[in-house]
Amino acid sequence: MSLPSEPLAPSAQPDGAAGPNATGPAEGRGPWRIAWRRLRRNRSAMVSLAVLLAVAALTLLAPAYAGWLGIDPFRSNIAGTLVIDGQSVPVMEQSTTGLGLGVTPIGPTWDPRGYFLGADNQGRDVAARLLYGGRNSLVIAGAATVVCLTLATLVALVAGYLGGIVDMVLSRILDVLWAFPVYLLAISLSIVLLTSAFTVGPVTITAGSLILPIGIIGVIYVPYVARPIRAQVLTLRQSEFVLAAIGLGLPTSRILRKDVLPNLMPTLIVFVPILLALAITTESALSYLSIGVQPPDASWGTIIQDGQTLLYSRPWVALAPGLAIVVTVLALNVLGDAVRDALDARGHGR
Repeated sequence: MSLPSEPLAPSAQPDGAAGPNATGPAEGRGPWRIAWRRLRRNRSAMVSLAVLLAVAALTLLAPAYAGWLGIDPFRSNIAGTLVIDGQSVPVMEQSTTGLGLGVTPIGPTWDPRGYFLGADNQGRDVAARLLYGGRNSLVIAGAATVVCLTLATLVALVAGYLGGIVDMVLSRILDVLWAFPVYLLAISLSIVLLTSAFTVGPVTITAGSLILPIGIIGVIYVPYVARPIRAQVLTLRQSEFVLAAIGLGLPTSRILRKDVLPNLMPTLIVFVPILLALAITTESALSYLSIGVQPPDASWGTIIQDGQTLLYSRPWVALAPGLAIVVTVLALNVLGDAVRDALDARGHGR
């Protein structure tokens, strides 16, 4: 149901109020504004939001950064050189370990003008690839979250509102998907779909398309979202205002759109940061296993895979995307907890 307005205690003073006759924040304000006010007061939530916006902004600037450096982070540069302190230095340095055979990528220069985090085993700029990979990871996670919430909401609305045989069939389908371990199901779907291109109507989806990981990740988490939403729809179906709308003969589509769906919005909003975090980690795991984002595209998972053979000599190749995943997922989890508390009027202040 919609969030109720929450009156302040007699001794409490709203922000900006200076006297006993000041108006409380609940008066004349809707539940969404009250929830935003609570969220804005949460410092950890604001810090997490700032971190997420900074990560998104940096990844969006990936093409500008690569253009400024004049490099192609997707092309091998084994024979390349760069200038450090006025001296030309090869990107791939001669190995100094063992028999001295082979080459080792240059380490971090900590210079934003080139190879800030060093090079990978193909001589490519790790910092530039980190930004491009982060952009793909965030795009996949965001799109997969939208797909998951859309499918889960549709299934939950139909199953919970119609009930009967429809509810039974849809619930059993969700149970079958629920029975599969998440990563096993994702890996199975990835292996099947990435073997060749396939056509859906007039659209041909190639094996390396980002649509594939988006669809796979969006589908595997549908049962985890649809089941709690379905339970909430079942409760709303028996509420007085929905029964009154049914008694007035209003169309089912209108009842779902105007009466049921608005009351599901707080739950759906709480799911957004949770699903984003799950989608980022799932996409990174699939890409690390070479069944997610395909070359020449990059993601944080593929960069970690590129750096696994360089952990002892150039650890930043794998550490940088790993830290990016940790920071982003941690910020999403903190923000998700804050959003849940802000939208839960009865649990406010716990």
